[in-house]
Parts: sequence; structure tokens; C-alpha cells
Amino acid sequence: MATALELAAMRRAIALSAAGLGTTSPNPPVGCVLLGQGGEIVGEGYHQRKGEAHAEANALVAAGALADGTTAVVTLEPCNHQGRTPACRQALIAAGVKRVIIAVMDPTSRGEGGAAAMRAAALDVETGVLTDEARLVLGPWLTALEQQRPRITWPYVITNDDIIALAEESAAAWQLRLTADAMLRADGTVAEAISGRHGAGILKLANLIPGTKPLAAASSLYAGGIRHLLLSGGLEAAKPFLSESLVDRVLAYLPDGSAASKPAHGRPWAQLPPGFAITRASRTDTFTCIEAHRASTG
Repeated sequence: MATALELAAMRRAIALSAAGLGTTSPNPPVGCVLLGQGGEIVGEGYHQRKGEAHAEANALVAAGALADGTTAVVTLEPCNHQGRTPACRQALIAAGVKRVIIAVMDPTSRGEGGAAAMRAAALDVETGVLTDEARLVLGPWLTALEQQRPRITWPYVITNDDIIALAEESAAAWQLRLTADAMLRADGTVAEAISGRHGAGILKLANLIPGTKPLAAASSLYAGGIRHLLLSGGLEAAKPFLSESLVDRVLAYLPDGSAASKPAHGRPWAQLPPGFAITRASRTDTFTCIEAHRASTG
């Protein structure tokens, strides 16, 4: 069972992994912390961009010779295959790591998986540690992988009589773009959430063919490397995606107003589309923001 120091290290690894949100796709954002035999952190790292070193490799480089005999605390099961970078499970074995603690098992793992390979090499491997917390960062990637389409977030503003797009130049929109891969605009054009951040190649589609069905559009964007997509536009732009249950998360921005008011009757729903449940409420300097996810039907 993971110790208090190992649990603290996993939470550190989760925090590190979040620095890769919006930059690693189609790879997952992963964090790794190496603990010395006295429980001290001797190295840590996270995956920043596809084609670059994985979290485990960065942590091993940081630790250097101190990696021998350590415990590796990783948010996702170390990879078991040679791709653009070496297999992380082999790097941990070669560095002399003795124990590995994993939050989430990798559904894309090849063969028996990195955990099985490390156990076969006599490493002590513990899985399922703080899984729910790690999924707060890995969730969009896991959802996209399961559904074979990007996780779709729709931010919008509720006025007295309409549901309109959240302005792309607003501070709220900028914050959302930091953790997304791309935006799909109402006119069908696709843009990187932050221009140039992914480097060449992640966005293979400059726009979508007019009339493309929402699921086909989402599937094409997934094939192009998009794992988290922002849907930019008002209600008319979102309707086709809502009707096919393709929107996974909404953020409803309610502008500040009078403490006593009587909204007009032009909106189809008061705050959230049907089928969504509130998961978070917060305030900015000008808005109340309600975050909601598609409610479970189970």
C-alpha cells in the first residue's frame, strides 16, 4: 500500500502533468516523480509535446545517478513500446528503479503492458493509486480515446433573451484555450486553440467541408490529432452537436446584473441544455460561471 510520502508524490506528479494540458495531443499529459530511499524527491518531469521526452524520461534525466534504487510515481502506466521515444518501462528498469506506483493504467499499452513488463523484471509495481485525482488531468484524453472523437467543450453566454458565443478575445475564453487543442468555429473553420503551440502537423484540417455531419467532423478532427475541442459559437452553432449528444461539457456564463430581474422568454432553456448536471460554480469579475457535464444515464 502506498505510503503518505508516496501519496504526496503522486499528487505532485498530477500537478506536474497538468502543465502538459493542451500541448501533448494526441499523447496524454503525464507526470512523474522519483523518490529516493529516504522519501526525498530526486527528480521529476512531465510530458510536454508529442515527439519529445515522456514524463519518466525527463524525471530520470533530472535525477541522474540518483535514480538508482528509487520509487517512480507516475500518473499513467509507463509505455511498453518503442515509438518516437524509447519505451518508458525499459528506461525505468535500466535506471535501477526498484518500485513503481501508477495512478491510471494505459488503455493503449501494447502487449501485456508496461506494468507487467516491470513486474517480470522484478520491480515492485503498485497500481490504482489516486486514480480519480489523476483522471482530473487525464480525463479528456481518456474520454477521447474511448469515444474515438475529441472531448467537446462548449462555452456560451446567457443574455436576457439569447444564448450567444463567448467572445474569443475574452479572458475566460483565453483560459479555456490554454487546456484545449483546437477550436471549431461556427463557420466550420478549425484553428489551434493557441496558434503555433503544437508545432507542425497536429491540425491536418484547415476547415470542414460544408454540410459535414457533426460526428463525421469530430471523427476527422480526432484522426488529425485533436483530443480536446472547443466549440466556439452560440446556440445555432452548438445545436447539431447537442442533438447528437456530442457535447461533453458546457460552461454557461451569466453576466452580472440586477439582484432582482425578470428574463425574457426567448431562450429554449434557463441555464443548461437538457441532460447536463452542474459540477462546479465559480465567479469572475464580470460573470457567474456554471460548469456542467453530461449526466449519467445509468
